This record gives sequence, structure tokens and C-alpha cells, in this order.
Amino acid sequence: MERHCPPVFDRKQCLVPPPNGYKSPIRWPKSKNECWYRNVPYDWINKQKSNQHWLKKEGEKFIFPGGGTMFPNGVSAYVDLMQDLIPEMKDGTIRTAIDTGCGVASWGGDLLDRGILTVSLAPRDNHEAQVQFALERGIPAILGIISTQRLPFPSNSFDMAHCSRCLIPWTEFGGVYLLEIHRILRPGGFWVLSGPPVNYENRWKGWDTTVEDQRSNYEKLQDLLSSMCFKLYAKKDDIAVWQKSPDNMCYNKLSNDPDAYPPKCDDSLEPDSAWYTPLRPCVVVPSPKLKKTDLESTPKWPERLHSTPERVSDVRGRNGGVFKRDSSKWKTRAKHYKKLLPAIGSDKIRNVMDMNTAYGGLAAALVDDPLWVMNVVSSYAANTLPVVFDRGLIGTYHDWCEAFSTYPRTYDLLHVDGLFTSESQRCEMKYVMLEMDRILRPNGYAIIRESSYFADTIASVAKGLRWSCHKEQTESESENEKLLVCQKKLWYSSETK
Repeated sequence: MERHCPPVFDRKQCLVPPPNGYKSPIRWPKSKNECWYRNVPYDWINKQKSNQHWLKKEGEKFIFPGGGTMFPNGVSAYVDLMQDLIPEMKDGTIRTAIDTGCGVASWGGDLLDRGILTVSLAPRDNHEAQVQFALERGIPAILGIISTQRLPFPSNSFDMAHCSRCLIPWTEFGGVYLLEIHRILRPGGFWVLSGPPVNYENRWKGWDTTVEDQRSNYEKLQDLLSSMCFKLYAKKDDIAVWQKSPDNMCYNKLSNDPDAYPPKCDDSLEPDSAWYTPLRPCVVVPSPKLKKTDLESTPKWPERLHSTPERVSDVRGRNGGVFKRDSSKWKTRAKHYKKLLPAIGSDKIRNVMDMNTAYGGLAAALVDDPLWVMNVVSSYAANTLPVVFDRGLIGTYHDWCEAFSTYPRTYDLLHVDGLFTSESQRCEMKYVMLEMDRILRPNGYAIIRESSYFADTIASVAKGLRWSCHKEQTESESENEKLLVCQKKLWYSSETK
């Protein structure tokens, strides 16, 4: 289930057709509650989870009632209780979240209405297509699992993490999975757990276990969390909330104990290294030089979107001035894009990927439109992804020489800014274009900003992908740089080219 790629000689050079009967996806916000069955034709999850109200098949559609294993009566009431326990969810303090083992992403979908942007994470397991359902609904999601490698996110990024009976064995293997949640949580951030062993006193009979075993499991979990400088913040019914230490005082105490477990990670392990980086059983301690990265010091949403994050200065050659100029540049560019592609800002475009962003400038410029943006930072580029998260946006590391961790037909708009120019020495263009075609929905769009040389080459490859493209001037009418605005056609495998 962990991310892996086929050897180069086994790479496929082909287009992935949509399933028979594929229709143009239902538009947001209606899509949050329903999608076409033929677009994600998976029956197993429907048969297994309909009693928990994850989804149900009605005629030609899947309906999403908003249920889950720990909230069969609806996600909204569940989140209401959570907000009572965590007031920071209501006032803009908490903006970014990650849901591990997300099901069909009903939790993340509900939080969108409350101004919280969630990365819903799940593997391709016996549920077949949890993440595909999430993206078909228009909810941010990515394929992934906590197993032997770090998740593809920087340290100190998410304001909140959530597990609702996600079946991750948190206390096993030296607590490495919990240590990874600790790494990606911002200081002062919250970890929310519902399901075993929380509320074991009243629930143990339904878990096919003994009350003694569940008590032991809960105590073990609490001890492990304390050893990582988490404190129990609130608990009610099936929900327990822990808060990561907002400062380094607790870690300093741990470092004075030579027998402490888990130990502090040594300096050889880069906290933000997260592309095929093995998990290690040690605590990543936030850098003491970071004074404003903790949750309390971070400006509240939406102010934080345009505040210069402290971590800008960690990027070589970058500073607050560069950040402000970048934001201004993308406002101008986004305005120009909307003239060239009026679908931006309409219900035709919901899921957007900025394939090689710096600071999330395009996402920030489009923040008032009914869409969300997955901001991708190359694992070979300058490490700007922490800045993206500090702004209250979401994203991931990726290497475009490989396939992206998503299903086919999951994005409405892909944006490229000089990717082929910067990566052409490492990645073969045709494979990047084939991957773009795989993840783009039929009738979806691509805006490709490249040097004049690459623009012409890309246009010829796009023709082979059955895309229609037209070349446009950039907003500055530069001779050295061009824009390609492309649309992927809807075709079926039964059709001849």
C-alpha cells in the first residue's frame, strides 16, 4: 500500500480511458453530497459501509449522507462536539488539518464549510477508492499511508490532525506513527482521536476485547503522548484531544534524561526531509530559532494568508520582500488567466493543482473562488512548502519524474510554471505530459507557462494526447515566455482516434 513506482523499463506509454458511461462530474457544491456511479464504479465500499452511512447507491448515483464509523448519525454533529472541545476551530486559529484514514472524506468536507482546509489521506486498500470518492466530491485528498516512510509534508505544518477509528496502531513499533504525526503538527497544534481506546469504559464490549486490555491500551497511549510532549487538552464521549507543546521547555527536560524514550532526533536528520525518507523512532524537536511558527503566534485566518511567514528566511536567498513581490505577481497573473480561461471562478473548476509552486501565490490569488488548490513543491527545488502551510494553504512534495499519488481523472485544472524548463534534464517530457493527462478530468484544463522553445514542443505532444491547445501571450507580453491554454477532450476506449 506504500508509495512505489515501476522500474523504468516497465513504464506505460498509453492514455488511461474513462470507464464506460463516464459523465461530466456533478458540480460543486452539489458534488459534496452526490456523484455519478459510473465515474467511480466501486461496489465493495458501498456494500461494506452503507450501514455506517459513508455512502449509498441510489439509481445512477452514489449519495454521501455524511456518516462515518464513529459518526453514523452524521458528521456535522460530530464536528460540533469537536468544536465545543476545541474553540480554536471557530475563530480562524485552526486553518489546516490532516485526516489519516479519511474514508470518503466527510470530515474534511464538513470542515470546508467552517473555513478549515483538510488534506484527507488514505491508502488504496480493500476500500478500493476512498481518495477517488473524496476528489470526485470536490474535497482535497491524496493517496498515502503511514508505514515505513515519512508523509510528504514538512515539519510543523498542520494545525490539527485527526483519526476517527483509522486503524493505525499508534502505540506499536516504538510509536513511530505517532512520532510522524508529532513531526508534521505545528507547535501548539491538536491531535484528535475517536475510537479505540477512547471511551473504552463504555465501548469495550463492542470492540471484541476486554476492558482490561483497553484500559492498558489507553494508558500506554497516554504515556507515549506524554513522552512526546503532548498534553491531554479535552475529552468527552468518544473524542479525546491532545495538544503538542507550544514551546521547547518540555523537550529540554527530555534531553536531560539519557534514558528518555523516544529520544530526540539528532541533527543529521533534516526535519523537512520527506520524500522517500524512512521513519525513525525519535522526536523531531522544533527549531528554537522559530519564534512565530507555533499555533498561538501564527496570525488567524484569513490574515495569515498575506502575512509574511517567519520561515521565508529559511529559504536561501529569500526574504519578506521577495515574498510580497511574489504575491503581487500572482494577483496580476491570476487576473490574466481568468481573461484567457473564464471557467476559472465558475463551477466548472473545483480541484486545482499548481504543479510547481513557490509560495502558493496562485492559490492565494484564487482564494475567493469556489475551488481549492493542491500546491506541489518539487522534492528537488528550494524547500518553500513550509511557507505554503504557514499561509494557511495545503500542498505536498513530489518529484515529477514519477506518478503523482492520486487516481485518474481527479483534477479540473493543472497549472505549470516553467516546470519543463527546470526539470527537462531529469524528467522526460512525454512521461510528465502522460501523467498530466492521467490525473486531468475529461474536459478539464491545463495552463502551461513555459519558454517559447518548450511551448512549441509541448503543443505537439498535447496533440497526441487529444488535447486542444492555443498559444497566448503572458500578461507582460514577453517574447521569451508563452502560455498554452489546453483542454482535454472526453473520449472513450471504444472510439478510434
